Amino acid sequence: MKNDLSRRRLLAAAPAAGFAARATAANSSDKPALMGGPKTRTSPFPSWPEFDDRERRGLLDVLESGKWNRGTGQFVRKFEEAYARLTGAREALATSNGTAALYISLNVLGVEPGDEVALPPYTFIATVNVVLRQHALPVFVDTDPETFQMDHRKLEAAITPDTRAIMPVHLGGNVCDLDAITAIAKRKGVPLIEDACQAHLAEWKGRKVGVYGDAGCFSFQASKNLNSGEGGAILFNDPDLRERAYAFHNSGSGLKNIGANFTYASSGSNLRLTEFQAAILLAQMSRLEKQTLTRAENAKYLTSLLNEVPGVRPARMFEGCTNNAYHLYMFRYEPEAFGGLPRDRFLKALAAEGIPASGGYSPLNTQQFLKSAMASRGYQRLFGASRLKQWEERNQCPANARLCSEAVWFTQNMLLGPRSDMEQIADAIRKIKTNGGGLARA
Repeated sequence: MKNDLSRRRLLAAAPAAGFAARATAANSSDKPALMGGPKTRTSPFPSWPEFDDRERRGLLDVLESGKWNRGTGQFVRKFEEAYARLTGAREALATSNGTAALYISLNVLGVEPGDEVALPPYTFIATVNVVLRQHALPVFVDTDPETFQMDHRKLEAAITPDTRAIMPVHLGGNVCDLDAITAIAKRKGVPLIEDACQAHLAEWKGRKVGVYGDAGCFSFQASKNLNSGEGGAILFNDPDLRERAYAFHNSGSGLKNIGANFTYASSGSNLRLTEFQAAILLAQMSRLEKQTLTRAENAKYLTSLLNEVPGVRPARMFEGCTNNAYHLYMFRYEPEAFGGLPRDRFLKALAAEGIPASGGYSPLNTQQFLKSAMASRGYQRLFGASRLKQWEERNQCPANARLCSEAVWFTQNMLLGPRSDMEQIADAIRKIKTNGGGLARA
């Protein structure tokens, strides 16, 4: 018993011992840059986007063809075919942006005014904006702080007879628990839309995300791992659903009746990708897989370093996540382990060391724009004051509120350099931790 106790104490002490050794090696006696010491890093991280003659040739090819829109050109179609092959989907539809991809998906899956959509509160505003544009009710499912993803354990309780769609987000390139969520969607008979806007080439059990739901939505906005400035795509395994989506994004004109005497298959909007954007995407795709591997390898190494720093908790992956796309590298920061240094001050100290970082999202479910939407004439008429009061009570997400106060993000381009970049990130955090009390008082 005594030997077992001694062994457990030794194992518990190992991370702290590892941190102490690395802190000494990293010249922890140096003052933090915020207190006048030398910066840990003096050169910038890799710039984004990366481009070369492949993009230039593609743009010139479109320019010189004189066919600049998808109705007459071939680049959008070629991109859709290539992206479907890359992801393992049966069909892909290119769209003007990721928001449009989500908006189209809600429309073709029949989300209407008065319906409910289950979604996470830890996401970009576009995920809820498209629900509001349908005059549907966003019902927030609290976040699992360890993974930064929707807490699938709380999903079923959020579903009612009015739930018309479940829309989880593969936040930061990590993957939500698709086994659990797809099982709930199937059992409840509710369509599933994967918001994979940040998760290009992420995988669940060896299959690319975006192919598990009725629709899988992606963004190609300027910060994304696959980038054309703006742009998006939807993956489908149902050709009929893709046909309806095509019609909706093409002003109601479907492939089967396109250009037929101005007759239309449905109402819709103009949410098409341009030929120029498609040419850029085809070129960007040529390096996507290599970049994805580099990010994953660097993230794994960075996690091994940060796991030795008490008070830093890198986002965990569910067991089924076989590839994290790392649009973001995310961790939770615990001020008490850094001498009471507040997170905002920690972020400033990191920036001073040459390591840019962000505090991430604020709680989406409590923001004023959402309260204003619920108080609007349309929502009051659709749902009534009593139901909206119940909605407010349902949308308490305490785990997410805490996560929003603890989160720290690094952007994907910071993972594209050499392993030594990861060591500098960890060195800067160790230096700040060693001097946390002084920084908190300064």
